[in-house]
Amino acid sequence: MFMTILAAAAPKGDNPYGLEAALREGGIIAQSVFGILVLMLFVSLYILFTKLFEQQKIINQYKRVRAQFWTSNSLREGAAKLEKNSAYRQIVDDGIQAQDQYKELTDPIEAHDWLHGSLARSEASINSQLNGGLAFLATTGATAPFIGLFGTVVGIYRALIKIGSAGQASIDAVAGPVGEALIMTALGLVVAVPAVLAYNFLQRRNKAISENLNGFSNDVLGYLASDGRVRPKASAAAVKAPAAATATKPTTTAGQAGGVQTRA
Repeated sequence: MFMTILAAAAPKGDNPYGLEAALREGGIIAQSVFGILVLMLFVSLYILFTKLFEQQKIINQYKRVRAQFWTSNSLREGAAKLEKNSAYRQIVDDGIQAQDQYKELTDPIEAHDWLHGSLARSEASINSQLNGGLAFLATTGATAPFIGLFGTVVGIYRALIKIGSAGQASIDAVAGPVGEALIMTALGLVVAVPAVLAYNFLQRRNKAISENLNGFSNDVLGYLASDGRVRPKASAAAVKAPAAATATKPTTTAGQAGGVQTRA
């Protein structure tokens, strides 16, 4: 309905200074610049939303790790509680595999160095996947203004050509090319600014996730190197639930005992 009202209120006839007219008058160069910038904008938005979803998934996995993993009796039991494709499950599986492979080594090497290297490779693999696509955002933020500037230069050049051909600088001769130039400048900024903001935002979240992964990797290393004697404390939420269950059980038993005495 809103679009119908706007269409009825708009004056009849094409707008000679609108976006469509500017692209039509600018020819293949203006249309190519416009298409490249629009494509870069949509790819940047796609990367932003997919990375946000991926990061939030790993953040939720870390919460479950804190609540459940270190209450298990062994790494294998704890890994079974994690999702199959979890980033933290990958670190645990790689650590267990490295421990099994160490027994097959023939060259003398410290177990700590072997386990640490394996866990570091696993952690680096996860961080590499998290950083995928961010290079495109950085490239878009750096190059989009210059692509728009190229369209601006072409529009100004066409305006000067029209002035030279007409012999005088009339508004009718230069309005179209100058408008085209300004549109390209604005579009370049519209593409670049969100890309830069998205890059910095995703990088900051990746840094926090990387710190969590590194801490968990060190905890797994300490567990493997000490044969399970060194492990972090379970989170407060994980400890509170068993404690509540333990406190409830004696109360129920006492109630049942009291009932038996009454019937006696």
